[in-house]
Amino acid sequence: MTGRPQLNFWQIWNMCFGFIGIQFGFALQNSNVSRIFQTLGADYSNMTILWVAAPITGLFIQPIIGYMSDKTWNSLGRRRPYFLWGAILASLSLFIMPNSPTLWIAAGMLWVMDASINVCMEPSRAFVGDMLHPNQRGKGYAFQSFFIGVASVVASALPWMMTNWFNISNEAELGVIPDSVKFAFYAGGACLFLAVGWTVYSTKEYTPEQLDQFDKEEKLANPENEESKIDLNSIKFTKGGLIWLVGGMLSTALVFHYIKILDRNLLLLTFGIALFGIFQLLAGYLQKSNKTSNGFSIVMFDLFSMPTTMKKLAAVQFFSWFPFFAWWSSSTSAITSFHYGTSDVSSKLYNDGADWVGILMASYNVAAVFAALSIPVMVKYMNLKKSHMINLILGGIGFISFRFISDPELLILPMIGVGFAWASILSLPYALLSNSLPAKKMGLFMGIFNFFIVLPQILAASILSFLVNRLFDGETIYSLVIGGVSMLVAAVLTLRVQDPN
Repeated sequence: MTGRPQLNFWQIWNMCFGFIGIQFGFALQNSNVSRIFQTLGADYSNMTILWVAAPITGLFIQPIIGYMSDKTWNSLGRRRPYFLWGAILASLSLFIMPNSPTLWIAAGMLWVMDASINVCMEPSRAFVGDMLHPNQRGKGYAFQSFFIGVASVVASALPWMMTNWFNISNEAELGVIPDSVKFAFYAGGACLFLAVGWTVYSTKEYTPEQLDQFDKEEKLANPENEESKIDLNSIKFTKGGLIWLVGGMLSTALVFHYIKILDRNLLLLTFGIALFGIFQLLAGYLQKSNKTSNGFSIVMFDLFSMPTTMKKLAAVQFFSWFPFFAWWSSSTSAITSFHYGTSDVSSKLYNDGADWVGILMASYNVAAVFAALSIPVMVKYMNLKKSHMINLILGGIGFISFRFISDPELLILPMIGVGFAWASILSLPYALLSNSLPAKKMGLFMGIFNFFIVLPQILAASILSFLVNRLFDGETIYSLVIGGVSMLVAAVLTLRVQDPN
């Protein structure tokens, strides 16, 4: 067999183990940031715009880190320097976040925390491509999904554990974050650093010369794994840029004109449209000036020249991730108001409901662990894309059913479907994608692929508040219904993806 050597179970375990720490950070963030924001005075109309810090951070950080890590080599290797420094910053952020005295400091810490975790996470996806033979990459992503599930179960339930196992109070005076949340973040910061540190210590990366040789051998064995070749000149960038810029400016003016009717969060979307136009104009100018060797030009060109498989998977990812942003940003408000009947953040009933949201977060990750074990069986008897489609349907039905279940304890049941969708989203798209990417740009293309994880979250932050307030009289439970419909759309789009043998 040519190319990278086959790694054994424990070698793959060690190289992926850092993901358990990374997910500790993400799970604590996803389960508790809305609670922290509400405690410090945010209402739902502000919640989604505060939450947008996370996806915007990922939008810029991931391609930058992917591009940089593709070109890095020092005493720690290629990807591991980013693991280490990201883990140090993320751990410090987890210690500081729950001690935020005001809402604006908490919002700023979310930016710092999410950026730091992204510095760890983005190279981890490319790390699988670096270290594993193509026929083992599916196993590598499955290991990452398993660790994500395990970490999410524990981290999401940590505030509940602190209260019920260690008798740490989950109540505090108005505007103060409960001790159960603080100690959960402290434990998470320690786990993140230790887990990522173990991967940095236990896994040695191949040298650039070895990687070059492996890539040549694997390219000979799989000649179809080439970059798409399209004609992108400065004129096309300029035309596209002008269309996006004018569209963004006109839609921004429209929102400002009808600001009393429309939601101000829509400005995030309209500014984004205009900004993408500016980026294209800049790319066109740089190409016309023959200044195309810089990272910005490379990212913009590769964004428009993605392999066909990647383009189709991007659409699936887009509609798959919209529901999870709705869940992370709205679940606390939706469940405490709809199922517990309170919005008083200082009440015991609200905090019991918020703790139960943590249990629901943990429960869908428990389901994801079992799903990670059963998905290979599904793939064996069907194929990758049909398995992914079925799991997305289960998730869509799960989110929609929140509107029709009144007993909060029964919400555990739809979490099973959501867990299967979550495990599938974290593994099967990467299994479909990994062998269609050029090896030398693995990190960059993984970063670009994450655009289609980030962009739906920015869209959700822009329109969810508007849709909920204008169409559903402010009942945030409908944000989860909208998410469920989006996931069903993703299931249908999966049929367009070519499934390799």
